[in-house]
This record gives sequence, structure tokens and C-alpha cells, in this order.
Amino acid sequence: MQIERLEETRLTAQDEAQIADLLTQAFGPDFGGRSYYQQRHHVRLVTRLDDAITGHMALCYRDIRIGDTLTPIAGLAEVATDPDQRGKGIAGHLITAAIAEAKAMRAQFLILFGDRPIYAGRGFITQPNTLTYLALDGAKTGAVATGVDDGLMVMPMAETAWDPVALVDLMGHKF
Repeated sequence: MQIERLEETRLTAQDEAQIADLLTQAFGPDFGGRSYYQQRHHVRLVTRLDDAITGHMALCYRDIRIGDTLTPIAGLAEVATDPDQRGKGIAGHLITAAIAEAKAMRAQFLILFGDRPIYAGRGFITQPNTLTYLALDGAKTGAVATGVDDGLMVMPMAETAWDPVALVDLMGHKF
């Protein structure tokens, strides 16, 4: 299966429209017709059948604070597979590519917010940390929020261990 790596600033109008359509199919109208939920990402990983995008994952690279430590992470977001192509291993191949991409970014951790069994099966572990982040709803800046998100899942990319009791400051929005 061929995985394409698309830099955000290089997305074509056609790719942007196809990703927006795929995300609407996967998540409903919450995305407002955009190719992203809360904020644009750095890299998109996609699969295609002919010229149609059939699978998508977005990755952002940024620093967060885990306790007092500034830590580079990769955030995985907007995981979607065309409903007609589900069950063909697309998401699994994309996750494998996303893990390799996160390691190439020199991220200490790959982080996502979700609860699908495929994530735990790939080594992501649900973490109970209290988070501080900027709420973005409907593509509008909200308040700074603090709380536990039961969907926080983490995969170490290096030898650093995740601290499950440290306050995590996302230094921006969730992904």
C-alpha cells in the first residue's frame, strides 16, 4: 500500500477538498467543511485509490510541557478511512507510517486523543494526566481549559518514560 506524505503548505485544492469530504464522512459536520478540525497540521499522510484519497492521518510537531520539562512531541489527529475501504488495513498502514514520521521528527512521544482499539493494539497507552490547553470550538478561540481527557493516549518514541501524574501543558490546542 502506497502512503503519500503531504506537507500542509503543499496541499492542492483537490487534496484539501477530498480530505474535507473524507473527514465529513468519518466525523459528520463537526469539521465545518474544513480539512482539519481545530488547526492546520504540519504533515498529512494519505492513501489513494486511483486519484481518490481513501485514508488520512495528520501530524503536528511541537513542544509541550510535561511537568517542568519542555518536551518535543508529535500529535496524531484526524484519522479517517473511506467507509467503502474500511477493513482493508488502511488505518494500520497509516499508523505504521505515522510512527516512523514521529520518530523522524525527533519527537519523544506520539500523542493522540481517541479511544479506538487499533491505537492500544499499536502500543498507545491511555494516560490519566491533567491537561492545560486552549479550547478551540467551531474554529474559534475559547478559554484556557484544565482537566483530564479520558482519550489521552501516548506512545513513547524514545527512551524517555511518560510521567502519568505530571501536569501536561499542551501550550496550545488539542489535536
